[in-house]
Amino acid sequence: MIDQIQNQIQKLEIAGSATVLRGGLKGLEKESLRATVEGSLAQTPHSKKLGSTLTHSQITTDYSEALLELVTGTHADPAAALAELDVIHRFVYANIDNELMWAASMPCIVHGSTNIPIGRYGSSNVAKMKEAYRMGLGHRYGRIMQAISGIHFNYSLPEALWPVWKKAEESTADLTQFKSEKYMGVVRNYLRWDWLTLYLFGSSPAICKSFFGDGQAHKFPELDSGTVYEPYGTSLRMSDIGYQNKSGFTVSRDSVEAYADSLEKAVFTPHPEFSKMGVEVDGEYLQLSGNMLQIANEFYSAIRPKMPMASGERPTVALRERGIAYVEVRSIDVNPSEPLGMNTSQLRFLEAMLITAALADSPMISDEEMGKISANQVAVARNGRKPELRLEAMSGPVPLGSWAREIMDAMYPVCVLLDMNEPARPYTAALYEQRQKIRNPELTPSAKMLSEMNFFGESFFAHAMRKSLIHQQYFLDRPLSSDINDVFKQKAAESLAKQVEIEAADTLSFADYLKKYFGDQSSY
Repeated sequence: MIDQIQNQIQKLEIAGSATVLRGGLKGLEKESLRATVEGSLAQTPHSKKLGSTLTHSQITTDYSEALLELVTGTHADPAAALAELDVIHRFVYANIDNELMWAASMPCIVHGSTNIPIGRYGSSNVAKMKEAYRMGLGHRYGRIMQAISGIHFNYSLPEALWPVWKKAEESTADLTQFKSEKYMGVVRNYLRWDWLTLYLFGSSPAICKSFFGDGQAHKFPELDSGTVYEPYGTSLRMSDIGYQNKSGFTVSRDSVEAYADSLEKAVFTPHPEFSKMGVEVDGEYLQLSGNMLQIANEFYSAIRPKMPMASGERPTVALRERGIAYVEVRSIDVNPSEPLGMNTSQLRFLEAMLITAALADSPMISDEEMGKISANQVAVARNGRKPELRLEAMSGPVPLGSWAREIMDAMYPVCVLLDMNEPARPYTAALYEQRQKIRNPELTPSAKMLSEMNFFGESFFAHAMRKSLIHQQYFLDRPLSSDINDVFKQKAAESLAKQVEIEAADTLSFADYLKKYFGDQSSY
């Protein structure tokens, strides 16, 4: 594969300059549960001091009222993205009244799924839709699944790349179509390699027994009276016990049009089990529909192609009409040992990995290969550090270490290019750091977490609680300057005012609003 990458870089150089691969934009969405100082899931509403969860661009919630989601803008420098995330953390901690931001992906003590409050967004139709969708997720998959946290990494290749790459490829497609074709290639290759992200960065090898509820069966070994784990596990969050869609539909990654069409079909095709639940029962919406997916975003994938949406626009419509603007990597655990959940070296590695995925050959994914991709994800999530673990490639079983080295070898020329004129060679250093984890699995975050728990004699809960308290102090010890704090306070006030404005502008009933949103379903 390294020859493919070198040839692609050479073609870009001939067509103009390979340096157009540098400077892609990076953004982060980091989820964290709010917890009490005793380690239970917070039951308090989202603080008005943080602004409106409906309209604030940086501070919102995901499934639960207690599941914070902190969103950065986009930055060419990965360190700048993390610096912005740090500032948001400091503002949040100053305004959540001694609550903690849980330091791990797997949840704190939740005292049963009924104690996981659904996110609330106000009285507008868009707010009601967000709440009904979340209610549906709870009914379909269980609320506890929605209390799992992760980090999403948004990445767009540099705009300067596209005309040079199109020239190098001698493509006759228009630029929007060309971009979408290349981004779908990134999606396919990242899916093939996602197991490597779980191995290198997975940070959830152990979970609290309360995750399963009283008396609920599980097949995990016990680490202690309150913890179950996998001895060689990397990311139980991304295993078969994490958030998974119900079977019954397939999603094509052959093209952006095929991807959008298959998601739309799932959104408009009834699901036998979900249909039995009903939609509006006794005046309350239990879900948005009884179909396979309520909306396209219900489809879970390790990576998604994305296009920013206009207000009230479906994501599939945005993709079909304007193509792909960036990709969203969704398989990143929150690392309890990092105050921000991840670090700059990790971001650099992921950027280089996505560029390599763009430059490498990316054939279509057959149903057979999709089965192998799914099997590899579960195998590495549960047993990634197991000696001599073999994964399923299309050519047959292959040792994890051999495949990892092949991918990293292909990443090397990309890292060299990204490091140009940088004396510290940060991308090459990030690649070298991850190579060491292939040589020595004890260097992975999952192994370090289990080792530290063993050293301190900690349960998962005690470990995550200790880290959460350390992080809380880390952020509180560095209050924002008055100028920056005032900027955040102004954003919060403006978001609350915007929510009121949206609520006042509603003229449709909620039922009519949904009809307008979903539009014509006759072709499905």
